[in-house]
Order: sequence, then structure tokens, then C-alpha cells
Amino acid sequence: MATMADVARSAGVSVATVSHVLNGTRPVLPHTRQAVLDAVDALGYTPNTLARSLVTSRTRSIGLAVSAISNPYFTEILQGVEAAALQAGYSLLIADPHDDPRHERKVVQLLHERRVDGMIVAPSADPHQLVGYLRRHAVPTVFLDRLLDAGMAEAVPPDATRAAATPPGAPCFDQVCAESAAPTALLVTHLAGLGHRRIGMIAGLPGLSTTGERITGYREGLAAAGLECDARLLVSGQSESVTAERVVAGLLNLPDPPTALVTANNAMTIGALRALRRLGRSVPDDIALCCFDDFAWADLFSPRLTAIAQPSRELGALAAQVLLDRLAAPDRPGRTVRLPCAFVHRTSCGCPEEPDQAGAARLIAPSTLSEKGTAS
Repeated sequence: MATMADVARSAGVSVATVSHVLNGTRPVLPHTRQAVLDAVDALGYTPNTLARSLVTSRTRSIGLAVSAISNPYFTEILQGVEAAALQAGYSLLIADPHDDPRHERKVVQLLHERRVDGMIVAPSADPHQLVGYLRRHAVPTVFLDRLLDAGMAEAVPPDATRAAATPPGAPCFDQVCAESAAPTALLVTHLAGLGHRRIGMIAGLPGLSTTGERITGYREGLAAAGLECDARLLVSGQSESVTAERVVAGLLNLPDPPTALVTANNAMTIGALRALRRLGRSVPDDIALCCFDDFAWADLFSPRLTAIAQPSRELGALAAQVLLDRLAAPDRPGRTVRLPCAFVHRTSCGCPEEPDQAGAARLIAPSTLSEKGTAS
């Protein structure tokens, strides 16, 4: 196998110059850099990544901790992260925290012990142990999909130098997510516009920012339509199919059941559909259905599902880029970036099929499209 010394001889430069070119540790003149790269290609030289990490204190690897990797939403996020990381020359180590705070803390520690340069994490409903660990070890981290609350996101400078470089109240971590409140409100007002007055919601796991924001959107949608919020129609499906199936059956057994449902993620949509089928209820003739999260087979159901589509791959790619920006400039202010969602209009809401509009997606203007120092 070719060595770095072989590359240096072929390019007519020193071994140190080859090292600077390959590791990016010092600027090199363009023609010299090209000569080194040409020699690398000609000789088939493969850098020793272990030796490089010892020199640069970087492994060029990123840790990704997201729950329910089998969920199509997180699978597409993973694809976005991986594509952006590979393009930048980074590898990806993946772990599933299972939405369990103790397991979350453990898998993040294991990723950290493998010397990843930074992490992208979709936090659990109780991320206090996780945040404490990341702060203590100063791990560059981007929180994805689910935001920390404002108090937890604020910087806690470990020393005076860091304090001087950190704007007051700036987040300790970067965060990337999609809009949740406004899209959910749109689903509710759409159903209300079709004549529904009792609209139920199957909300997600309590404690997640996505759950809280979608409940807020549900209430805002009802208020905008002039409808009262009946607490009996707002139930938790715990972000999973089995629980959603059970609570939907409970809603339909109410003396005055809902005539329309909004489900807050794709797993709970499946659970709701199972319950409706088991109870012999037809969508949309007996009950209308709109869902948060679109997925590849949503338009294969009969009727086809009206849904909010999140930009999952874009979220993953953006999270990777934000982390790379943080690695390049560790003292930059923290930022929270939100991406808009799209309303995909199909027929499960009760609207007739329109061939020229089938599955048409309409971008929803976010209530706050931000890139700033605090979560919005």
C-alpha cells in the first residue's frame, strides 16, 4: 500500500505538506494542493483515519440518536442526515434511544465514547439527564424535530472565556424542526369549513414539544372556527399505533362522538384506521380523517389521506449542516431553525376527488420562520 511518504515524493513536496492537504490543518497553495491530490489518486493512497484522528482530534464522524428508526418519518430524516454528512466527508453512527430518558442518556454516552465529533439528537419527553451530560462534556449537539424548552435551551457557560463569547440568553444548543402549530390549525379549520362541529384530536406523547405545539394548533383552529374545545375530544395516543387504536374506540363510544378526527403522527393514523375498520366506520362517510405526517402509501388508502407533509429529508440535511457549521465555529450563537410544512389535499377529509388537484401539496406559511437565538 502507498504511504504518505510515497505521495510526498510523487508530488515533490514534504510529508508535512501532504498532511496539511489531507487534514486541512494549514492553508496550502492551490497548485501544490492539486499536485498532492493528483499523487493520491495516481498511487491509490488511502489515509489512515485512526492516525488522522490522533493528529486532528477529529474522527469525522457524527452520532445520530433518534427513536423509532423504523418510522418512515425518521427513516427519511436519517437519509437526509446521511447524505449531507457523506457529502462533507463524515460517517454516521446511529442509535435508537426508544424515547426512554435513561436509555437515551446511555446511548448518547456510548456515541460520545466512540469520539464522534458532534451529535444530532431527537430528545425524549424528559431530556434533563441527556442535556446535563452534553453540557458537562461540551458535546456539539443539534436537537432535531423536538425542541428543548426555553429554560433548558439557555446557555450555561462553563467558564469565563465562554461566557464572554456567548450572548446573554443564547441557547446552549442548535435546534432544527418543522412547524407544528399552524399546520395543525389548518387541518382543524379545513374540517370545520366542511361543516364539522365536533372535531377530535389524537395527540402524541406528553412532554414532547411537537405534541404541545400540535395541541396548541388544534385549539387555535377550533377558536378560529368559532368552536368550543371539548376536553373529552382531545386524547393522547402516546405517539403509537396500539394506544391510538384504543383511544379512538373510546371516542366513538361517547354519547356525542366526534364526526372528524385529526391524528398527530403517522403511527397514530394507522391505529385510528384500525379502530375505525374494526368498528365498521367508513372514512369519510361516517367520520372524516386528517393526519399530521404524510407517508409514501398515504395516497394508496381508500379514501386517500389528507395530510400535513413534513420536509423530513430537508430537516435531516439541515440538521447535519447546522452541526457542521457548529464544528467549524464552536463559539457562534446558538440558533433554532424551523421549516414550513405542506398541506396535501386528498379525500379522507370528505372532499371530492378532483383529477387536476389530486394529492396537490400547498406550502403552509409558518407562524414564525426563524433562525435566531431562542426557540420560537
